[in-house]
Amino acid sequence: MRVHRPQPLRSRPTVAVVIPCYNYGHFLPDAVASALDQDGVDVEVLIVDDASTDDSADVARSLAEADARVRVLVHPANTGHIQTYNDGLAVVGGDYVALLSADDLLTPNSLTRAAALMEHHPSVGLVYGFARSFSDHPPATSGETRNWSVWKGDQWLRTAARKGRCFLQSPEALMRREALDQTDLYDPRLPHSGDFDMWMRTAATWDIGRVNGPAQALYREHANNMHLTTYAGWLTDLRERRTTFQVLFDEREPDRPDVQALRPVAARALAREAVRRALAAHRELPDSGEAEALMAFAATTDPTIRRTVRWRGTRLVLRPTWPAPASLAHRFGERVRMHLTWRYWRRYGT
Repeated sequence: MRVHRPQPLRSRPTVAVVIPCYNYGHFLPDAVASALDQDGVDVEVLIVDDASTDDSADVARSLAEADARVRVLVHPANTGHIQTYNDGLAVVGGDYVALLSADDLLTPNSLTRAAALMEHHPSVGLVYGFARSFSDHPPATSGETRNWSVWKGDQWLRTAARKGRCFLQSPEALMRREALDQTDLYDPRLPHSGDFDMWMRTAATWDIGRVNGPAQALYREHANNMHLTTYAGWLTDLRERRTTFQVLFDEREPDRPDVQALRPVAARALAREAVRRALAAHRELPDSGEAEALMAFAATTDPTIRRTVRWRGTRLVLRPTWPAPASLAHRFGERVRMHLTWRYWRRYGT
């Protein structure tokens, strides 16, 4: 990773923002307004309504009537979120492209900051930043950029494999048009992790950048979030990440030795996380079977995990005669570990 001093835009690029929407009409005005609140870039917004059963289509049309920069595409029948993403991304122009869910928000000038990084670093195909979560009212944000980080794509991909996870929440991502055109858009086989697949495909060919300091987007948490409903659960998340890595290794880059070398690295990372989460499940959901399912996932993902001290210690704790590890020290240690992981990700992006 190289750290660079931020530079201003030298031109006025066009940024296309696709806003997929299903029954989120009450969120649409704020999402569109946040996308348009960008200095130094020309923004085009396309709202793709997936046959909503509320007034989303009417709200979208009224927004388009009020601002010529906003267009609307309405599906005659519901097609699902992946097809909705792809339908929007396939028809927009722009030098750079963003996908913003209707319930999320961009921060003022976030697109300007991301576009400036890619303008000064033509090898970068994807820029992201910190996406701050909120539930009720959007928090105030600062627009001061500390610096830019730029990774060689293979280095960023190696870090993703070593940690076994995605570093983006999605609304903070901005892609270069050429990089997007080199993908076949979102894979319908990966409804939970299509964005992770997109970022890894990009990193296999392009460098990756990050705007450090300000929040680049605001991620709204509410009861209808897809990750809290359709795809809830750590075991589901781990399975989807494993599938995404398998697609990368088996289909995206089968002939690249450097990428293939990451296969056991990713498997070990996922297995270690599964074992760690099995302990938490044993403590919090002792009769659910979740702990055993996570251990089975770990063993099938990376059979060598069985030879580790981590595995043997966890298996010992999971014996029916043993109580769940509920000591104050254990809980405190887990909270400290999670906090330090979050702080590192917040500052450095991986």
